[in-house]
Amino acid sequence: MSDSICRSLRDGALDGEHAPSLTLKDSLDTPFGARAFDHFLCSLASNVSLGRSQAKSLVLVAFDRSPSSYLELLKSREIDVSSHDWLRIVDCYSDPLGWKERISNSGSIDGTSLKSDWTVATDVRDIDKLLSLIVNLGKGAVELGKVRFSIAIDSVSSMIRHASLPLVASFISNLRSNDQVSCVFWLVHSDLHETNTVASLEYVSTMVASLEPRIYRAKEGRSHSENLLWLQQNSSGGKFNVRLKRRNGRVKVFCEEFLVEKVGIKFIVVPSENAIVNQTLAPKFQFNLQLSEKERQDRARVVLPFEHQGNGEDIRIYDGRRSLSKEQDDPHMVGPAMTSARLQTDSDRGKGEIHYFRDSDEEQLDSDEDPDDDLDI
Repeated sequence: MSDSICRSLRDGALDGEHAPSLTLKDSLDTPFGARAFDHFLCSLASNVSLGRSQAKSLVLVAFDRSPSSYLELLKSREIDVSSHDWLRIVDCYSDPLGWKERISNSGSIDGTSLKSDWTVATDVRDIDKLLSLIVNLGKGAVELGKVRFSIAIDSVSSMIRHASLPLVASFISNLRSNDQVSCVFWLVHSDLHETNTVASLEYVSTMVASLEPRIYRAKEGRSHSENLLWLQQNSSGGKFNVRLKRRNGRVKVFCEEFLVEKVGIKFIVVPSENAIVNQTLAPKFQFNLQLSEKERQDRARVVLPFEHQGNGEDIRIYDGRRSLSKEQDDPHMVGPAMTSARLQTDSDRGKGEIHYFRDSDEEQLDSDEDPDDDLDI
């Protein structure tokens, strides 16, 4: 399902819909969220740089790592970053509260300068200002019209340290609803926040991916040797659970395994796990949705009202215009104008049939037409 996430981020949003969004979760038990974030970032950056994605530029909001480290990462994956036309970086790492800027302006430190290859945000507590900065950078990197740009935030947990949850949730919703945003994805450390905080971030997401250990810790009574075994089994990989919200309202859940390598992370599809997860998600009805063999045979024997019976005789089909009892007594009603249905003979009793009876014989002949057709509207 990691490939499905990459495709969704690459394809972007449809006209009139909000941009697809991904919440990537990790925890202290599986602290590999940064590796997974780098995987999706490099995949999207490669597609943007080569012109294969809906987005024509990428805005990277760096909270937990310096912009230079991301540039080195993209270079190591052979992604061309020599031209910054398609890549814009908002530096929320160097001076998030503006301390360096104030010290520099006061003259206490000489020669203090900030990198000019990216834009430095000096007050990440001002969410509205940060939103305006990201949108302006994205629009400045693309042409006017319906050309879109993507947004990657390396840590929403750091944002919540400086701003309240309602402001952060509103910030993400405003990005998704912008008609020039192609997709948004972010990383959150789930064990640093309350359950309702993580649930709020998942609510505004179309995709939720979580990294979990292969084997969970026991609540209590774990010996030292068991702890070492647990660390050994979970130090190089774990489970990658994905929940996708489809446009038709359906929700799909899949499970993969991931392995942490020297240069990145590798996802491995496990078909048996997917089958188990899909079976557990199937709702348990109190009635059977499948037909038995006898029910299929009975359904096949049903003769529809306008289906030729193939007995070589004239077909008598009751169309609801006349009373069944009256038409059965009229021997002159033949041909296509027939309105009575011939009852089945003893030889046809093995077949099913459908009879339609009007509620009243006093209905007008045009009773099945639109009753408001004659109104002058």
